[in-house]
Amino acid sequence: MRKLLQRLFSPLIIRLANKYSSRPDSNRVHKALSALYDGILKHPGKRGQLIELGNTHRIILFSDQHKGNRSHRDDFALCEQNYLAALSYYNKLDFLYCNMGDSEELWKNMLLQVIKHNKETFEAEKRFLERNAYIKLFGNHDLYWDNDPLAGFTLEKVYGTKIRIYEGIIFNIPVKDQLLTIMLTHGHQGDLQSDGNWFSKWFVSNVWGPIQGFLRINPNTPAFDNQLKSEHNQIMYDWTAKQTNLALITGHTHQPVFNSLTHLERTYIRLDEARKNGDKATVQKLEAELLAGKISGNTSPRLEYSKNTYFNTGCCCFNDGDITGIELEDGKIRLIEWKKDINDIPQRIILEETTLENLLG
Repeated sequence: MRKLLQRLFSPLIIRLANKYSSRPDSNRVHKALSALYDGILKHPGKRGQLIELGNTHRIILFSDQHKGNRSHRDDFALCEQNYLAALSYYNKLDFLYCNMGDSEELWKNMLLQVIKHNKETFEAEKRFLERNAYIKLFGNHDLYWDNDPLAGFTLEKVYGTKIRIYEGIIFNIPVKDQLLTIMLTHGHQGDLQSDGNWFSKWFVSNVWGPIQGFLRINPNTPAFDNQLKSEHNQIMYDWTAKQTNLALITGHTHQPVFNSLTHLERTYIRLDEARKNGDKATVQKLEAELLAGKISGNTSPRLEYSKNTYFNTGCCCFNDGDITGIELEDGKIRLIEWKKDINDIPQRIILEETTLENLLG
């Protein structure tokens, strides 16, 4: 029956998705990001929080867990152990945890199923909330938290206390006698499906999304298509390039980005340098990493970026069980990965690191 419905409805759904939402449009995205940024500055606490940080800070950013119901369509199941190990590590070190959206996969699953099968992860997140160190943003796959009148009640039942859901966060951090602004948001802004009026949001989270999930129809949205991922990342970067002393961190595309370059692009750059320097050990390591097929994105570096202003956490639903995220700690920013070692024990790995001073400009 599902295959029959797929044949009947796939052309219509893909055509509508391409027309109304799935192709990134720079003007629409830039307008949405600017509106969010201005809205948080003018009315902090409504659409997002404005937080002033000092020189000492510890923040971990994860996005796109897509927690499911442990069925064959649950993208998070393989990553759960790495995620739980990471949260335990950061909670013990008193990190603030910002969960940047699409944490719950509510296009494919009923909410009660997600809650039932992810109690351990909700408990791990709850430990941050008990320290007043947990911020939850919404994405396009968990828009329910933003638009359903019962969302607040549901979250209180899950976490044992009331919790606000935001669209974005702005951190102001003093760096070298200047003020660096870092804006966090899921990254679906400008998508008419997920970032339109209240009806479109309700329709996507309660009708459109579940239909796509049931029919298993992929309309080539940025989260699934590599070409669109790169285009979406470029649009995000272009917005930050127009700003001064501002960096943007998003999720949504599932593609790790650091200093405005995807991790894949930076790996190719390091590979070229190692080959030029005759560093055979590094060449072998990087080639093995590329052959494993883990790093997504374009197959060659794009070097048109001139500012270190756009970052992407990647996701917590890679099909090999690994997860990626971004740390902000005492004037440094890092792209990190959690993966199991040969003894099946989750380990933290630093993939990229730089100082916040390099983000100024």
